[in-house]
Amino acid sequence: MLRFLPALTLLAMLGPVIAGLWGTALPAFGHLPAAGLTGPSLDPFRGLFGWAGLGAAVRLSVMTGLIATSVSLAIVVFITAGWSGTRSFRMLERMLSPLLSVPHAAAAFGLAFLIAPSGWVARLLSPALTGWDRPPDLLIVQDPLGLAMIAGLVVKEVPFLLLMTIAAMGQAQPRRSLLVAQSLGYGRLTGWLKTVFPRVYTQIRLPVYVVIAYSMSIVDVAVILGPSTPPTLSVQIVKWMSDPDLSMRLTGAAAALLQLALVIGALGFWWCGERIVARLGDRWIMSGRRGQFDAPIRIFSLGLGSISAVAILFGLAGLAVWSFAAFWSFPNVLPDSFTLRTWDRHGPDAIATLGETFFVAGIAVLLALVLVLGCLEAEHRSGRGLTRRGLWLLYLPLLVPQTAFLPGLQTLLLNLGADVGRLPVIFAHLVFVLPYVFLSLGDPWRSWDVRYTTVAGALGARPRTVFWRVRVPMLLRPILTATAVGIAVSVGQYLATLLIGGGRVSTLTTEAVALASGGDRRAIGVYGLMQTLAALVPFTLALIIPTILWRNRRGLHD
Repeated sequence: MLRFLPALTLLAMLGPVIAGLWGTALPAFGHLPAAGLTGPSLDPFRGLFGWAGLGAAVRLSVMTGLIATSVSLAIVVFITAGWSGTRSFRMLERMLSPLLSVPHAAAAFGLAFLIAPSGWVARLLSPALTGWDRPPDLLIVQDPLGLAMIAGLVVKEVPFLLLMTIAAMGQAQPRRSLLVAQSLGYGRLTGWLKTVFPRVYTQIRLPVYVVIAYSMSIVDVAVILGPSTPPTLSVQIVKWMSDPDLSMRLTGAAAALLQLALVIGALGFWWCGERIVARLGDRWIMSGRRGQFDAPIRIFSLGLGSISAVAILFGLAGLAVWSFAAFWSFPNVLPDSFTLRTWDRHGPDAIATLGETFFVAGIAVLLALVLVLGCLEAEHRSGRGLTRRGLWLLYLPLLVPQTAFLPGLQTLLLNLGADVGRLPVIFAHLVFVLPYVFLSLGDPWRSWDVRYTTVAGALGARPRTVFWRVRVPMLLRPILTATAVGIAVSVGQYLATLLIGGGRVSTLTTEAVALASGGDRRAIGVYGLMQTLAALVPFTLALIIPTILWRNRRGLHD
């Protein structure tokens, strides 16, 4: 049974992606039997290219994705180069690490509550510095250039890339290289960039590609912070796929293929940029310049990283305050009073939705854990490690834009007469949960000291006994952490729940994003806060449970 699990895992990850792309390609070329249409035909592409907002939508998708990724990567690289190993870096790492679990939608709502014309930033500055006694008529959130959306993506991607970079540094041995560079007269930041960064970037290249694909095709953040006339291409695809006129699904499918082509083109553009930067970097290294601007860049990068963390923390605080706010006039910094009226009105529905969210996440993560533990144990017993090709396959579901295959998967399910609801949603979530659980658990599992297996085997234990009674208990903390990561990923899934669920499955994320169009900040505060707690509580339990269970075995939970 164990030897079949790797193939089953690949099927669970890649099967829906391949089927979804096939289901997208057919209607994109005019084949949709449910609407009485049989292809092939190029009419869907003619309809797509005839849409007046296509140019702006494409430009928004590409620019927001590339700019958000570039800014996030630059902040992470300069922070790591300038501050790694210092007390300030450890403090920033502690601030940013928990924020990784905050769902994108909750972070976007929090940022919107901060920077909106009636948000906390304007209230803190008014009227003393601005003279405003009422919210200014400024289009800050949902601006036509997508700047607010870029900011929302940056504050969420900086923690992700920073943790990926910290994990990669373990293999790069930066301390020794940096000491040699500094002994030759290089500044701290310049020495790190010249000696450590090339090795670290090799390790984080795939996560960077994931950020590009995700930023270009994200829907929930684009609905909350992005422009609406026209929206980004991914949001417009969802609108077309949700249109009661079935013929609009053809246009949506054609746009989904265009979205896929844009992501592939952006990744190719980034790959070419890597070569150019590498050539320029070689010249810079050979020039022997020791670095003249290290100090200001270090301070500037630390400031940007701190702003990213503070923006999310204050945004979450804003969600909490709005959920308890009674009357709150501008420019008062705090409400006139606090009340439980909003929680009385929306709390029961939010708790019921929380149960549905945990049910879907729980089943998806349980399936993912079974498959991942089986794959890792099979890898251990066979002695064959994860190859470079296997790593690419692991990242593939994260590199293919969700808007490219989920609409096709929905269409395929409808054509096959398959029912929509919880079960398809759980399997759709599994596609995204599996890679993150595998990546979270892989390194701790492989770094486990195999001499314990030898000792247990010498005492007569079979491999199955060693697995259940030695390895799993000793790796309980990484397993629980991977479980928490999987739950956070599932809680944050918006498009998979919306399209595959067919409107019959409601999670905290779909409900919160649906409230965005209504503008009820108090209700958004309730759902955004519940969404954040749903993602954070499992991480807290992952820290507490091993400490309690192994309180008499300190080495198992330190």
